[in-house]
Amino acid sequence: MLNTYQYPKFEFIRPPELDGKGDGRYPLVVVGAGPVGLAAAIDLAIQGKPVLVLDNDDTVSIGSRGVAYAKRVLEIFDRLGCCEPMMEKGVSWNVGRTFFREEEVFNFNLCPQPDHHRPGMINLQQYYLEEYLLRRARELPNLEIRFKSNVIGVTPGQDSVAVRVETPDGGYSLTTDWLVVADGAKSPIRTMLGLDIEGKIFMDRFLIADVVMKAEYPTERWFWFDPPFHPNQSVLLHRQADNVWRIDFQLGWQADPEEEKKPENVIPRIKAMLGDDREFELEWVSVYTFQCRRMNRFNHGRVLFVGDAAHQVSPFGGRGANSGIQDTDNLAWKLKLVMDGKAPATLLDTYSEERTFAADENIMNSTRSTDFITPKSTVSKTFRNAVLGLAEHYAFARALVNSGRLSVPSLLTESRLNTPDRDAFAGDMVPGAPMDDAPIETAGGQPWLLGVLGNRFQLLYYVPDASALDGATVQALTGLADGAIPVEAIVVAERGSAPGGLKTVIDSKGCIRERYDLSPGNTYLARPDQHVTARWRTLDAARVRAAVARATCNA
Repeated sequence: MLNTYQYPKFEFIRPPELDGKGDGRYPLVVVGAGPVGLAAAIDLAIQGKPVLVLDNDDTVSIGSRGVAYAKRVLEIFDRLGCCEPMMEKGVSWNVGRTFFREEEVFNFNLCPQPDHHRPGMINLQQYYLEEYLLRRARELPNLEIRFKSNVIGVTPGQDSVAVRVETPDGGYSLTTDWLVVADGAKSPIRTMLGLDIEGKIFMDRFLIADVVMKAEYPTERWFWFDPPFHPNQSVLLHRQADNVWRIDFQLGWQADPEEEKKPENVIPRIKAMLGDDREFELEWVSVYTFQCRRMNRFNHGRVLFVGDAAHQVSPFGGRGANSGIQDTDNLAWKLKLVMDGKAPATLLDTYSEERTFAADENIMNSTRSTDFITPKSTVSKTFRNAVLGLAEHYAFARALVNSGRLSVPSLLTESRLNTPDRDAFAGDMVPGAPMDDAPIETAGGQPWLLGVLGNRFQLLYYVPDASALDGATVQALTGLADGAIPVEAIVVAERGSAPGGLKTVIDSKGCIRERYDLSPGNTYLARPDQHVTARWRTLDAARVRAAVARATCNA
């Protein structure tokens, strides 16, 4: 296994169905206990839904898998209550540098703006990420995980889904109202149901070497084109936890995967890069190819696909797990409302619409990155190298350098759930945008805006002095909590405390006012997944209720 990590083993617990106990009926089943499946299960469990997770393994992911987790996903993990151990163990970074041969030609900062809670990225081995998610899952009394439980049959019906499960003690059947499928890129369930997935396989191979070494390199992402230690190819370097460094070597399509994985072939490549004097140990070695593809739609009746089961991209830019966890962030609140009978099942069509749009963005950016990193003709390679040669001196060329556009959240500006602006606003917080964080002060001690947002519809109402709110405004804001889908009002102010029991956050540095272009009386309506869905320059309770109805397909 690995020198730096001890793999846990999770006990197989005999399910009651094998002994004829229980009715075998579950409101919600999630298949797959990887990062995406666990995120989906935790999200729905903290929102009050009983969840059963089935996984065919008895440990966390083996070897080198996902490594880079972006700011938006860290904010989602905060909402799920499991981000702190990831931050403590992971390696935070914001700066990436790109080199052509021996010269730096381009660099970027993922979080150039101050006063954000989380960094642009952390690097953390996937097995740690899964361990922390499992720890959080086990804290939730309405979340059950069954290991060594392999789903071998799925039969969708109009009102439920029948599932056949194979275990070390034999097989059993269960039924579920909803099935969330997070069983990975090869998705046996997708195959069982004969569902489509289309895209492109890239004709190149890359060697991953996870290396244990002590190095003084800064915690940055370094990417080389045509370096002297690996001529005519590319190399990527990332630091992870436990002094483990991820090195990706481009090999070319003709490389023999089995030969390239042998230590006698890997070690000389690493020595050429690091120098003969650098001591290191090989932790993990693998060779991979990749593809960009997705299903035509992610919801099929009562079967819902998330993560790699629904879409795959190349690893450049860290879009795999990041996009999958954003799938679950989009899905969970919608599925909860449907399960509660507060929204029609057509709301789940918008899960597919919004996340296939995001998948297409990821595939486009990932394909462009891959084409730049691995040009397939002499002409395209000549153009690529010309861009790199000019980038050190000219801004227009730096904009063309593409060593992997890193994962950023999609702006769902075209979503039919948004209420179009009636009023003019400046800035990036448009309907469909994930909400910017900002430092705050609250009576409960929460220091960040996103810490008070999420899991329900909420209205931000801005006023300089919260204590000066008039009675009519207080009544309008508190009245939003009434109705089938309640809206929690939050008063954003520079000082004071709002009357009537309204929650108040103090915009301690003026960042909320600036980032949301606020003036007195302005309001923002937030979805349960911390996305803006509507905004107005004046408070109108009827418009707020209409926007909630639109955002839940109840209009």
